[in-house]
Amino acid sequence: MTQEQVVETADFIARYLSHMLGAGVHTSRVVRNSKRIGTALGVDVSIHTSQKTATLTVKSGQLMNTRVLDIPAFPISFEWNADLSALSWAAYDRKMPLKEIEAKFDELISKPRMNPVFVLLMVSLANASFCRLFGGDVWAMLVTFTATMIGFFTRQHLTRRKVNHYIVFIISAFVASLCASTALTLGIDSAEIALATSVLYLVPGVPLINGIIDITDGHIQIGISRLVNALMLIVCIAIGMSATLMLVKDSLL
Repeated sequence: MTQEQVVETADFIARYLSHMLGAGVHTSRVVRNSKRIGTALGVDVSIHTSQKTATLTVKSGQLMNTRVLDIPAFPISFEWNADLSALSWAAYDRKMPLKEIEAKFDELISKPRMNPVFVLLMVSLANASFCRLFGGDVWAMLVTFTATMIGFFTRQHLTRRKVNHYIVFIISAFVASLCASTALTLGIDSAEIALATSVLYLVPGVPLINGIIDITDGHIQIGISRLVNALMLIVCIAIGMSATLMLVKDSLL
């Protein structure tokens, strides 16, 4: 293998692990998949990750290429997780050449995402289901559905405008909980349940789970970083809900 081939291989593996880490895949899987592709292409791969950057070294014999890359902030994607993991196995099992792997990779990451209106509807239905699960009645479910829809739409709109994600969480939690607080003024029996479940779509479940997985797998630094980030998001949710409770505290008495 020539130096140019090592560089081309490093270029692709850098893109691959950046997309996986940016899409919310836990570190151990990214490292395993990247090493698997490296093995398929005949190179050794070493990776060190942190919350914002990753260091990649690709080695073939005496030839080596090392680079430090920024991890982009992609939306969390379980589809990328599954598809790109499958790509690493396909490359390993079929001994695919680099060009073929790159072409398949470009095809997978360019697939159209889910319609945002469909996502909005499904998230609203999920929160309404949580409301029912926690003992809410039909009216509380309707309020939760509507409040979640408005809050999640606000989040989508602010995210498209590239507003800081901590600000997005505060505003989205405030808007959703404020809309859900109408259940208090309407005198709905399970109004508190509607208020509490209206912000569940904001709970950072993936960072929390990935943080625990990373720590148990020995990736302490990035695991702690993910847990701290998740904690900050939970604090932002609490700030947004607190603002609502301050406005409607008379209705709670």
